[in-house]
Amino acid sequence: MRRLSLFLACVALLASALPARAEPLKVVATFSILGDLVRNVGGKAVEVTTLVGPDSDAHVYSPTPADAKKIADAKLIVVNGLGFEGWLPRLVQSSGSRATIVTASNGITPLRLGTDADPHAWQSVNNVKIYVANISAALASADPAAADQFMANTQAYLAKLDALDREVRDAVAKLPPNRRKVISTHNAFGYFAAAYGIEFVAPLGVSTESEPSARDLAKIITQIRQAKIPAVFLENITDPRLMQRISAETGARVGGTLYSDGLTGEKGDAPTYIDMVRHNIKALTRALGD
Repeated sequence: MRRLSLFLACVALLASALPARAEPLKVVATFSILGDLVRNVGGKAVEVTTLVGPDSDAHVYSPTPADAKKIADAKLIVVNGLGFEGWLPRLVQSSGSRATIVTASNGITPLRLGTDADPHAWQSVNNVKIYVANISAALASADPAAADQFMANTQAYLAKLDALDREVRDAVAKLPPNRRKVISTHNAFGYFAAAYGIEFVAPLGVSTESEPSARDLAKIITQIRQAKIPAVFLENITDPRLMQRISAETGARVGGTLYSDGLTGEKGDAPTYIDMVRHNIKALTRALGD
C-alpha cells in the first residue's frame, strides 16, 4: 500500500511537470463553406463555430443573441467579405468582441454585376486556394505554437484542391461547347463560369433577397428557347418553385440541385467544400452531356 501511494505521488509529480495541453483556438466562421475550410487548415488545434449552418442562406440571415455570444468568445472571426455578410458589422459591435476579423477573399479581384461585387468567389477552386492561404496565415499569427501544424494541413489541403480543379476542367472539356449553358436560381456561379467555361443565366441577382420582375422572367424564358439551353437547376438554399415554373414553360429539364452558398449536413450530398464542387460538376455534366 505504501509503495502504491509512493508510485501515485510520483505519477502526479511527473504529470504536473508536463506542459499543459494548449486549448484549441476559438474561431467563428460566418457560413458553412468557410467553416469547412477553417477545419481543414486548423485541424485539432482549432475549435470552429459556424453562424450560418448547412442548407441555410447567408444572404438573408438574421443573427441571434446566441451568435453574439459566439462572436464574443472567439479569437478569430473568418468572413467572406465582398459585401456577403451585410448583417455582420452590427453583430460584432453588439457583441463587444475584440476578435481579429479575417477576410478570406483578400487578394481576389471581384467580378462585378453592375455596381455590385459578386461575393461568390469560392465557386472557383483557384480562388479557394487564396482563401486557404489567408486563413492559414491568420491562424498561424493567432497561435504561433501551432504554425507548423497549420502549414502541414494547408499543404495537404492545397494538393486536394489542385486535384479537384483538374477534375472539374477535365469534366467540362468533355462537354459539347454548344451545350455549356444552364439556368440557376441566382447569380452564384459567375466565378465558376469564368474559371471553367459553363455559362449560367439566373433570374435572381447576386443575392437571393431580390425578386425577378415579369419582364426579367419573360426575357429569360425567351433566352432559354432561343439558345436551346438544355437544363435548369435548383439550389439548396432557395425556393424551387421559380425554377420549376421556368422548366414547365420552356421544356428545359430540371437537371437537379446545385449547391451554391451553403453545404449540406453530414448525411447530405455536399457536407464539405470538395464534396460540393464534385456534386455540382457531376450534376452539370450529367444534364449537359446527354
